[in-house]
Amino acid sequence: MASHTPKPSDRRRGQTNSNATSKTTSAAPTKLERLVALLRRKGGATLEELCTATGWQPHSVRGAIAGTLKKKGHAITSERIDGVRRYRIGDPE
Repeated sequence: MASHTPKPSDRRRGQTNSNATSKTTSAAPTKLERLVALLRRKGGATLEELCTATGWQPHSVRGAIAGTLKKKGHAITSERIDGVRRYRIGDPE
């Protein structure tokens, strides 16, 4: 008889691969955290900058600003400077 080599499906739940690397303690910032960081800058950020930082479409960035960030209590302002709309964030209310 040949020895049985366990298949990945044979593993019990919760068992990890002994060769797996552990996660580092400093995780990368989430996309929403990147948005907040850009919006907190003195000059704020343009829609294009926010899209580049997150990889999202413009409508998704606007939705995150209007929905998630406002629900978290952030005061979002926008103004048009030299024909370019800039978004900024104030302190949480």
